[in-house]
Amino acid sequence: MSQLSAGICRRLNEAPQEEIDQLASGHTVQLLSIKKVAPTNNSTTATTDRFRIIISDGVHFVQAMLATQLNDLVANGDINKNTVVIIDKLACNFVQDKRLIIILDLHVVSRNEEKIGTPTAPPSTQDAPAPAVLEATSSSVTSPATSSSTGQAKPIQPQPRTGTSGRGGRSVYPIEGLSPYQNNWTIKARVTQKSDIRTWSNQRGEGKLFNVTLMDESGEIRGTGFNAVVDELYEKFEEGKVYYISKARVNLAKKKFSNLQNDYELSLEKNTEVEECLETTSVPMMKYNFVELSSLEKLERDNTCDVIGVIKEVGPLSEITSKATNRTIPKRDLTIVDMSQYSVRLTLWGKQAEQFAADDLPVVAFKGVKVGDFGGRTLSMVSSSIMTISPDIEEAHLLRGWYDGIGTEKNFQSHTSGSSGASFGGFNRNEMRHLSDVKESQLGMSDKAEFFSTRATIMHIKSENISYPACPTQGCSKKVVDLGSGWKCEKCDKTFERPEYRYIMSMAVADWSGQAWLQGFNEAGLAVFGKTADEVHEIKERNEAEYNALMAQASGVTFNFSCRAKQDTYNDQTRVRYGISRITSLDYHEEAKHLVNLLKSPWAQ
Repeated sequence: MSQLSAGICRRLNEAPQEEIDQLASGHTVQLLSIKKVAPTNNSTTATTDRFRIIISDGVHFVQAMLATQLNDLVANGDINKNTVVIIDKLACNFVQDKRLIIILDLHVVSRNEEKIGTPTAPPSTQDAPAPAVLEATSSSVTSPATSSSTGQAKPIQPQPRTGTSGRGGRSVYPIEGLSPYQNNWTIKARVTQKSDIRTWSNQRGEGKLFNVTLMDESGEIRGTGFNAVVDELYEKFEEGKVYYISKARVNLAKKKFSNLQNDYELSLEKNTEVEECLETTSVPMMKYNFVELSSLEKLERDNTCDVIGVIKEVGPLSEITSKATNRTIPKRDLTIVDMSQYSVRLTLWGKQAEQFAADDLPVVAFKGVKVGDFGGRTLSMVSSSIMTISPDIEEAHLLRGWYDGIGTEKNFQSHTSGSSGASFGGFNRNEMRHLSDVKESQLGMSDKAEFFSTRATIMHIKSENISYPACPTQGCSKKVVDLGSGWKCEKCDKTFERPEYRYIMSMAVADWSGQAWLQGFNEAGLAVFGKTADEVHEIKERNEAEYNALMAQASGVTFNFSCRAKQDTYNDQTRVRYGISRITSLDYHEEAKHLVNLLKSPWAQ
């Protein structure tokens, strides 16, 4: 049986403000309960889960909140009822005459313990108000003021956690503890991201705005300023610097515009105070939750994630025209790789695309990039994303050493080459649809692309034109033109001695219910023929009979397909095209395991 820190719960429940920081770490407690806090009834947006916990020292118990960065411990089952943990860091706020204890960090000592002791609630402190704020000139420890009970607790002004001194001796709140119910607070936070000034014009008028991402040791929060506030505060904020910030309004976060794990955001106002802080050691530079590139399959489209990789290829600067505003937007595609031996295309926009230069293949960390599914898995910078070139962090040093040592010799797999996962756009055995069902359900008839999984057998491949001459520059793949003296790529403005052929296929597939035509590109051809398009083109040029035999050999083979259904208009005729997003050969071991699981499921009972 673990030894708990007897007495710590009562001390946390009664300690004056100035002693809280002395009790912030090193306590062994037992978690008696972990419950998710229900969202407010008037909430209209998706919110981050919050968990209320009860901690016990074997003698007394108190309630606390789990910081949102520890939610994974609950989701993964690392902590549950009666788990014994050591609190590595906590904070305590005083709000509406109550103490709010927030557990910022902990580690597990043991699980599956019996309840230790018979803890009870600490003696009531309702007869005494929350500790008063210390006088700035006081050099002695002030005890909490006492008063006779009036039978009804009077609300007092919310008071911050002490310990980290702000301006004029004022104390600093953790970002995790901010809420709309607090007024007099100051945070000490680092600016990890500062947006450009954006303008808008509509029927209601014109305006401008900017936003910043602020971070301290407890979490992150987004701050936004409009119009006159832009003129007042924009130049004060610099990325990487630490500031004391107060007198901003705390609102519910608009999740549509922010990917931060915080239910609230700050509205910067005319009277918002911003003062640079030169003592920055207690504020971390940046927090990442890196996802390996090989794991992007598990993330759904439009999710955000943090990745780190080596810039293997830098595409040329190009432009697109926004359909919404008809404005031209610069873009640049990067190819990044990591130790999972996967590569992915990541798109930069605007000034970042124009100014990006990386000739020495640097390691770059990306925070909050958006997951896309165009042609597989892609990533894209958004307004709140952060890009750090050659960051001084352990993951970057490990990746740099690996790539310089053996990574340059590795072959990297693209997410367009297929996977048997059940993620968005990937093959899902549990939701397979037969071809007649796909057509009867009119998949792809809506404005947006729709995805489905199916298993079908190749019946026929149009063999006339199964490949095209492409630019050999990695990341381009545009069709090149034969000039007689060489092959020219209009996009790259380069001429090559010979092209690199890439597949562009149309094949008829069938299952027990019907037939459909599927369109596939290079990855589909590699899976079907097991040869590159260059090799197949050479066979066609050399020996027509061998080429026809290769086409016949590919027919009659069954694959698992993940497809994208989307309307397409050609010669004023609208039809639905089925494009291959993933194609994988049958894995009979996996198929048999799936059938066994199906027989054990309630469906088979």
